[in-house]
Amino acid sequence: MCCSVQAAGPIYSCIDANGKRLTSDRPIPECTSRDQRVLNADGSTRKVVPPKMTADEQAEFDARERAKAAVRAAEMDAIRRDRNLRQRYPTEAAHQKARQSALNDLDRTLQLSQKRLEVLAAERKPLLDEAEFYVGRQMPTRLKQQLDGIDAATEAQRALMQNQQAETLRINATFDAELARLRALWAGAQPGSLGPLLPASASKPASASTPPSTPANGLSPASSSATR
Repeated sequence: MCCSVQAAGPIYSCIDANGKRLTSDRPIPECTSRDQRVLNADGSTRKVVPPKMTADEQAEFDARERAKAAVRAAEMDAIRRDRNLRQRYPTEAAHQKARQSALNDLDRTLQLSQKRLEVLAAERKPLLDEAEFYVGRQMPTRLKQQLDGIDAATEAQRALMQNQQAETLRINATFDAELARLRALWAGAQPGSLGPLLPASASKPASASTPPSTPANGLSPASSSATR
């Protein structure tokens, strides 16, 4: 029974550097730099063991394998993202509804900012009227501090509105890019075949969006005249 087990074991065979054929029941040390065939008992080839790699070759091989794995992972991630996008928005109407909801939320914050600017302008006007009495004279510290505080709050509010308006453009650019991708997916494009999702340029409002009701300078005409 021992002999039958040994007979069923693999046989390693190779040609060494001198052209001599070597055989063994285990990997052959003289052929670590050469292919070694692993034979079945009937002499047929079970597999071929490639030469042992050097440290540099092993490092290069490992790097290639990591790169391949990264590519495969990116491909699977792209497929998953496209499938999720198509599942989230089965129709163009569903996508437009989501866009409008995001814009409505932002528009509400813009309206609050606009109202805050109007309040600041209203608070500033009587202070400016009072300051007219001190033309050519030193303004009272209290009055100057009040005006400076309102001016600082106004500038901060304008900066906030500019950020909000930039966010409006970003949202539209993202939804525009998604819509272009969704149209391709709805038309039959395979998930993961469309490349990365790159938002369109946010340098101008997207065509499918509703422009903000606030002027670009963040002030209504009344507020602008009151702050001059």
